[in-house]
Amino acid sequence: MRHELDYIFRPTSVAVIGASTRKSTIGRETLHNILTAEFNGKVFPVNPKASVIHSIKAYSTILDVPDAVDLAIVIVPKESVRDVARQCGEKGVKGLVVISAGFSEVGPAGKKLENDLLEVVRRYGMRMVGPNCFGIVNTDPKVSLNATFGKTFPKQGKIGFITQSGGMGEAIMSQAKELGIGFSVVASIGNKADISSNDILEYFKDDPLTDVILMYLENFGNPRHFTQIAREVSQIKPIVAVKSGRTKLGAKAASSHTGALAGLDVGVDALFDQAGVIRVDTVEELFDVAAAMSMQPIPRSNRVIVVSNAGGPGILATDALINNGLEMPPLENTTIREFKKFVSTEASFSNPMDMVAGAGGKEFKLTLDIVKKDKRYDAIMPIFVPPVTIDELEVAQNIQSALADTDKTVLACFFGAGESTVGIDYLKAHGIPTYIFPEAVAKTLAILYKYRKWLDRPKGKFKNFKVDSKKVEQIIARTLNGKEGIIVGDKAIEILTAYGIPAAEYLFADDEKQAVAVARKTGYPVVMKINTPAILHKTEIGGVMVDLRSDTEVKKAFQELRKRVGRLKKDEVFSVAIQKMVIGEVETVIGMTIDPSFGPLIMFGLGGIYVEIMKDVSFRINPVTDRGAREMIKSLRSYPLLTGFRGAPPVHLPTVEETILRLSQLVKDFDCFTEIDINPFIVSSHKDKCKAVDARFIVKPC
Repeated sequence: MRHELDYIFRPTSVAVIGASTRKSTIGRETLHNILTAEFNGKVFPVNPKASVIHSIKAYSTILDVPDAVDLAIVIVPKESVRDVARQCGEKGVKGLVVISAGFSEVGPAGKKLENDLLEVVRRYGMRMVGPNCFGIVNTDPKVSLNATFGKTFPKQGKIGFITQSGGMGEAIMSQAKELGIGFSVVASIGNKADISSNDILEYFKDDPLTDVILMYLENFGNPRHFTQIAREVSQIKPIVAVKSGRTKLGAKAASSHTGALAGLDVGVDALFDQAGVIRVDTVEELFDVAAAMSMQPIPRSNRVIVVSNAGGPGILATDALINNGLEMPPLENTTIREFKKFVSTEASFSNPMDMVAGAGGKEFKLTLDIVKKDKRYDAIMPIFVPPVTIDELEVAQNIQSALADTDKTVLACFFGAGESTVGIDYLKAHGIPTYIFPEAVAKTLAILYKYRKWLDRPKGKFKNFKVDSKKVEQIIARTLNGKEGIIVGDKAIEILTAYGIPAAEYLFADDEKQAVAVARKTGYPVVMKINTPAILHKTEIGGVMVDLRSDTEVKKAFQELRKRVGRLKKDEVFSVAIQKMVIGEVETVIGMTIDPSFGPLIMFGLGGIYVEIMKDVSFRINPVTDRGAREMIKSLRSYPLLTGFRGAPPVHLPTVEETILRLSQLVKDFDCFTEIDINPFIVSSHKDKCKAVDARFIVKPC
């Protein structure tokens, strides 16, 4: 049976509704592109005002076409699209590509038009790309369809490309052709009213002609569904994505262009990381990674050998590789002995391997023939600086000849040679991606290795702890009374305790005498905090007094805090909370925030009062697996502080990991939490000293 999207991407007949006789119009150019690409199927122009278009018989409506039609390309005014879609449904058309604009991207009136159109599409069981899209491409010679109004029919290749922006799609196809990168299918999805990137990802998963998937995204229709699909597809085929809207201004631009708000960027990073999607920062990186993944295997490790005919580029490559987290082990002794049989005595028998400027094609081949056998490396980076005296094409031919039979990853650099030379073109044509500068090779290898680690990592497990959810329900019910509320102080600590999250006990006092008695019972030194009134950020008003070591200091602290609070509300009694002070440990923060697109995000990072300045935190979309919690901890820049730094003992990481998982379960069990901060969560080398010191919960009615 045919896949339902085959009627769109592999049709046997296409109608262009809105085909035009006027040059430079979308209707004329789209029909022209279909014909010049030599589409292997029937083509039917539809226009009530023309009997012949582009030397082909035209029809007044789709209903007048005598043959069955798989796909209709719709290029008519927005007000007419719904009626055209209805006629397509009556005709039995299976797929629509609606290029016409003026729908949800322009506001509420356009959104209504889009909803009306979608109702027709679903009533007749059709599938639709768009509206407001650039069109589709399939380069398979058995199809050869270019149903776009752009100027480029891309080279055939094994890359599937999904883009939300038509302009970006045209630009990327054009540049890819210049770089020798080919596509299998290109899909401009526009407003995604029916067919989304999720649908096309699933289609690409089973497409034998697609090995790598590229995406240009501005927002997610259903992020949770995307995570599920992308995680499955990434195990089989790499997905490389550029997601625009990293900044607030960029997000605003993206939303006005597509008719939907972009999600918070931390949510995007978390989603991509959990789903195995490779995120790149620029379109240039997208090309670099796409070329490598479409031509070369994913490296088995991060160990790289550099072979160069010049010292400077070799040093630049070394810096770039090391700075990107890759390794450059020294040559094996057996490799060095083989080199000395033919390499100049002036050469460097190290990594990077410098064959000096006189090295040409012969020397590259001899050297690479030996290097590829060295088991210390899984990636090879030949660098050639083209001097006037050496034939560049001959060097390229020898590099390819030497490495044609290796299963190691090969990315070449023809330093400063330009985008397209005879040598570079030869290597690309023979499956070796070639870059102008070594930094691009290093960044690309680092991205490929990150994907390798994702492929190889064991799958995490979701934990389910025995907890007291009834206790939490009661606290929430007493707090809310049908409206949004804040839970702090002892009630916040009770919630943590109910879910097995270790927390420092609070003792309370509402006068100086009680405060001294509590401090003596707790044991000096102590911390004193304002308890009543409830204040969200106590440190901002000086509501926390630390390292109190005597009765006198406790009395003075109580008086000072009372003074800072000022006038109380009617029936409100000032009180303080006193805790044992934990000294010499690491402060972390564990929390949750709601992303408007992705739902709850769990956070872990370096905590304390400077958490917003340091911003050393990591996020995961909830729920979090044990593996995910471990990776959250390890991803911090300050991770060495937790594993032991300058003689300090390592903290008890299993407790930290378990606390993240227990919070994940709490968030999963109660969807009324909109924000949670456990800050600081003190971590220590002793399990029993790992405790939450303070917490706050913002809740809405469940």
